[in-house]
Amino acid sequence: MTARVGADVLRAGGNAVDAALGAMLASFSCEPLLTGLGAGGYMLVVAPGQEPVLLDFFVAAPGRDADVSARAELVPISISFGDATQVFNIGPASVGTFGVPAGVCEAAARFGRVPLEQLVGPAAALARDGVELTPQQAYVFEILAGIVTATPESRALLAPRGSVPRAGDVVRQPELAEALERLGTEGAAPFYTGDIASAIVEWVGARDGMLTQADLAAYAVLDRTPLRVRYRSRVVLTNPPPSAGGILMSRALALLDGQPGPPTVEQIVEVMEQTQKERSPEFLAGLDDPESVRRFLEGGPAIERSHAASRSAGGPLGSTTHIAVLDREGGACSVTCSNGSCSGVVVPGTGVHLNNMLGEQDLNPLGFHRHPPGRRLPSMMAPTIVLRDGAVELVVGSAGSNRIRSAVLQTIIRSIDDGMQAADAVQAPRVHVEDGVVYAEPGIDTDALQPAGREIARFGELNLFFGGAQAAARDAAGAFSGGGDPRRGGAAIVVPAP
Repeated sequence: MTARVGADVLRAGGNAVDAALGAMLASFSCEPLLTGLGAGGYMLVVAPGQEPVLLDFFVAAPGRDADVSARAELVPISISFGDATQVFNIGPASVGTFGVPAGVCEAAARFGRVPLEQLVGPAAALARDGVELTPQQAYVFEILAGIVTATPESRALLAPRGSVPRAGDVVRQPELAEALERLGTEGAAPFYTGDIASAIVEWVGARDGMLTQADLAAYAVLDRTPLRVRYRSRVVLTNPPPSAGGILMSRALALLDGQPGPPTVEQIVEVMEQTQKERSPEFLAGLDDPESVRRFLEGGPAIERSHAASRSAGGPLGSTTHIAVLDREGGACSVTCSNGSCSGVVVPGTGVHLNNMLGEQDLNPLGFHRHPPGRRLPSMMAPTIVLRDGAVELVVGSAGSNRIRSAVLQTIIRSIDDGMQAADAVQAPRVHVEDGVVYAEPGIDTDALQPAGREIARFGELNLFFGGAQAAARDAAGAFSGGGDPRRGGAAIVVPAP
């Protein structure tokens, strides 16, 4: 459904950013737990005739003019993934300053040619009429049932019959439809300085959360220069610091680029192990220092200077959505959004289900509530675009917490080194290294890894543990291909030339 909305925008004459925004807005109805107006994200744009830019509208730490001593406790919820259990922290104290409404409006104003009022139409219709859940969507509701049912407001919206919806059930969000229509006609102002902002702040504040009117009023989308790294005569553009995912993936690509031929599984695992080791408590510290970043990418010592540690395990769920679009004019857009695992805080009358980024362990590895107000939280999100001779060859990104960087890395390898089309590159089996364990999907030959004494965890089938990559590509002959990750029920559509 999300891909179909984006494809319709392209058919109607929209460009890559228009299509990405249309799909992104639709995703709020299709994946209401993982993204939405209360979330944050990053958008990487390559527009013809312009310098590439990364729009940072990720979640920021709240707390301006707040009484920290009155802050509520985080609410832990145990989530079972079958063979593993993880605790997610939710509730009002988990809510950070959201960026999606600001990001949507900024991208539409700067790069779009389809009026935002028109773009929100299909998304609002989906929210009002409802979305019939696929098995993959229903599975997300199932494993997050403890969060969905944690508050009366969330239960009323997402589990009105007393239990979470199942495959085939229809989820309707009429207040989201109204909010989307207001976004289209009034822009972001109602969400940051208007009545919606006031309602959110009052609701969260009455429950001792830290989000304040000052936090919302001060929020702004940030322009960042994309990180660039060479790989196989290409230029790879990705999310720059202070986000961690892009630089870790770029370091891995730089290491592999020094080796001839398509990398073996053993070589991929080795660079994953190396970058994982370098992800020390000092790593994110120097992400604000361009010289430290340059040395790191060139193989120097791990970055030094602290603003947060970044080592974390992350959970099996990729509480994130990604959209990749390539248009016939050479424009490209790669956008990743996340609501965390969602907070359970649904503000009545606003259509906004707020994020739980302050309760996500992988974003707060030194402990919760350590980030000063206004600081963007660290992230592993890595929207990426690959250029060949200055033209876009591949647009890619992924959901999946710590597996984002390994999913994007291997999709790039399969596309460039192995010459796969986008769908095959996305669906190819993956490997991931974390805390000394090598996780492998069926089809990964692990024989060469065993002599080194590595612990290997083999999966019986493709699994969303390994992320949810989405990709769009154009080959040397100008033919387009797209790949939607089956691990997350992804879809891809190639729109024929008119």
